[in-house]
Amino acid sequence: MTKFRTPAFLVAGLSALSLAACTNPAHLDGQDPNQKARQGALLGGIIGAGVGAVVSDDKAKGAVIGGALGAAGGAAYGNMLDRQEAELRQNLDNSNIGITNTGDRLIVTMPQDILFAVDSSNVNPGLRSDLLTVARSLQNYPDSSVQVVGHTDNTGAASYNQALSERRANAVADVLMDGGVAFGRIRTYGRGEDQPVASNLTDVGRAQNRRVEIVILPNAA
Repeated sequence: MTKFRTPAFLVAGLSALSLAACTNPAHLDGQDPNQKARQGALLGGIIGAGVGAVVSDDKAKGAVIGGALGAAGGAAYGNMLDRQEAELRQNLDNSNIGITNTGDRLIVTMPQDILFAVDSSNVNPGLRSDLLTVARSLQNYPDSSVQVVGHTDNTGAASYNQALSERRANAVADVLMDGGVAFGRIRTYGRGEDQPVASNLTDVGRAQNRRVEIVILPNAA
């Protein structure tokens, strides 16, 4: 009779899953403040288990150790992002700015219509203070890298939109650096009209697509 063995990294990953699933019943309403930390622990555990199994001569032992270390690291990243998210929400007094915590990164989304005048890459002076608030947060949490990504709608020529998105991403990055964020932490990208988040067939959709995203990524240990 053939016996099937469960891969060691999967066992360790499932162990991390069971730990991450141990939720306080008081938080079953979806308001669990540690949810992202648990997601980080789960992701780190599964990745760590797989890496541990690959690099270790003893696959099972390597998977368990890698899973445990990965889960611990993932939880630490998740906790850091939770704290930074809470502080940004408190300090950014602007309902037009979106903050998304995916468990492995923070995405601060600023509509270009409030950041820039039409066809301009000069940051609106009224929004500069919000960008400096983000810069202070980045200084308080230095163990991360930053991607500034510009996006446009599909109005006009694609080549023009690409160049405009690059200029606007660079303009936002300049303000962050003026606020004390080290040059080496920041990378800028222009995506033009290639990554819409809404339909370009409506004014509302096009406005959502015109945006700059500041993506905060915890550094690997």
